[in-house]
Parts: sequence; C-alpha cells; structure tokens
Amino acid sequence: MSKKHIEECVRSSLDGYFKDLRGTEPHGMYDMMVRVLEKPLLEVVMQQADQNQSRAAQWLGLNRNTLRKKLIEHKLLD
Repeated sequence: MSKKHIEECVRSSLDGYFKDLRGTEPHGMYDMMVRVLEKPLLEVVMQQADQNQSRAAQWLGLNRNTLRKKLIEHKLLD
C-alpha cells in the first residue's frame, strides 16, 4: 500500500464523517483524528516490531519514552 493510497483512505473516511454530520459543524477534529489514527498506528507498529519499543520508536521517529507514554495513554500497556 502506498502513501497515496493511505491518504485516499483518510480522505474517503473524512468525506463519510462530514456526510454523517448532515450539515452539523464539526468540533475538535484535529484531536479526534490524532486519537483515531494514533492507536491503530501504534498497535500495528508494535506488532510488526515484535513488541520491541525501541525498534518501534525508531520506526516511528519517536523517543522511546514518548512512545511508552502514548502506549499507556491508549491503554496498550499496563
């Protein structure tokens, strides 16, 4: 899957989101999108990195402590 395909999936999902709103103005979309995208991103990267936080952090371009904090926020770590 290419970067372009991922972008198209996001655009399509956002189009559906606006359609579901039926004219109601959205609120807090940026934070909502970050939360909605971040959790599955972390889940998949951690799975592909065999739960190795250092490797996953490197792949994501994050500090390991930042990754750990995000994993806890999303209840992906105890």
